[in-house]
Amino acid sequence: QVQLVESGGGLVQAGGSLTLSCVVSGRAVSNYVMGWFRQAPGQEREFVAAISRDGENIVYVDSVKGRFTISRINAKNTVYLQMNSLEPEDTAVYYCAADPVAWLIPRRRIQDYDYWGQGTQVTVSS
Repeated sequence: QVQLVESGGGLVQAGGSLTLSCVVSGRAVSNYVMGWFRQAPGQEREFVAAISRDGENIVYVDSVKGRFTISRINAKNTVYLQMNSLEPEDTAVYYCAADPVAWLIPRRRIQDYDYWGQGTQVTVSS
């Protein structure tokens, strides 16, 4: 049974930074393309970033490019999302997810990801 556990969320002022972590257990994280998604109140869940199994290929949604960085340390079974220059619009529950099919090209669709964490709340005050 694959489990994903996020941590690192919290309350931060606009312009601040947070780093989210996602620890994978049950199977090595190197078996998955990993993604981060977020869901704001009253909004649909949306793609944020994803990273290939080897960490060489990364994709971001346009709204976070230049501010967020996704990374992974397979030896630690952990994926990270470094978030800088946070804006109130970044307020959401952030989820990490695992795609067991893709290899080198990260995918963006929610339905491509089979395993999900419980989410961690990020709140950015203005």
